[in-house]
Amino acid sequence: MTRHYVNQFSHQEAIDQTFRAGEKQLRTNRNGNLYLQVELFDRGGSITSRLWNANEEVYRSFDDGDYVHVKGTAQLYQGAMQIIATKLHRIDPTEVDPADFVPLPAVDVDRLAIRLGEMLRGMEDPALKTLAECFLIDEGFMAKLALAPAGTKNHHAYHGGLLEHVVTVMEVVLRVAPCYPQLNRDLLLFGAFLHDLGKTDELSYKHGLGYSDEGQLIGHMVMAVELLNEKLVEAEKLSGEPVPPETVLRLKHMILSHHNEYAFGSPKLPMTVEAVALAMLDNLDAKINTFTGLIEIDPNTDSPWTTYNPNLERKLYKGTVGKTREAGGNSDT
Repeated sequence: MTRHYVNQFSHQEAIDQTFRAGEKQLRTNRNGNLYLQVELFDRGGSITSRLWNANEEVYRSFDDGDYVHVKGTAQLYQGAMQIIATKLHRIDPTEVDPADFVPLPAVDVDRLAIRLGEMLRGMEDPALKTLAECFLIDEGFMAKLALAPAGTKNHHAYHGGLLEHVVTVMEVVLRVAPCYPQLNRDLLLFGAFLHDLGKTDELSYKHGLGYSDEGQLIGHMVMAVELLNEKLVEAEKLSGEPVPPETVLRLKHMILSHHNEYAFGSPKLPMTVEAVALAMLDNLDAKINTFTGLIEIDPNTDSPWTTYNPNLERKLYKGTVGKTREAGGNSDT
């Protein structure tokens, strides 16, 4: 039987296969009954599963990272797919094919990494070029950047998503900067590169997608500033000169203000033209990726509208152009 991966499930599909388990929680519903919630992972991504009327024995029968066989039904709930499990039990790792659980980047990370290097090495500012080189020659860091998602649930929430997001925002910078001569193009471009790099350690993504302890306690903006501080030391050793303090200050401000609002986790609001530009371009790419993803996975194949998304507080319009064309008739005649 051909295996379906979690990114291929459809509404009301019967599930009878093995996953890797993580983030298990024993919760209480509104009636005071216990249920088990667990994230299930395979090479296609992750999906939330719930087992009603669970107990401590079931909860303790497996650990995060174990392989579990699950029987149940895939169900669309509030715009996302989940599994309502009827049975769940741990199985021996020797009974599975590890290849089914190795995360696959959803994008061409090799191509993106090459383009990242081209843009960073194409800057004119010598201090920023040296600083960029300290990131690019760090093989461990680049490996994490190629695998990391940009989020766990919303935009670019897939392996390789962080690199895709960073490169896309940088590409937009190169197109927008000539329209605004008051912007420092190199500073904005490097800020776009830096702004989410803390997610390489904020998130956990070796198997499924989640948060590290450091990520939960500190967050990616502070972690990105710490990473920048490390590379500033390396850059000074490499060139023999420190990066100008004004440049460092502006870079750190862009990192700490790129969420644009206190309510969204920014410790500071944008106070430079480059910082406000970065916040807007970052949000633009995140929103387009989110909308596109929701439209692509929407199960309402016979409707021009997606299902209602409670996070966005709206449905999304998919359009009827494709159906009009399929119906025959050239509207230009």
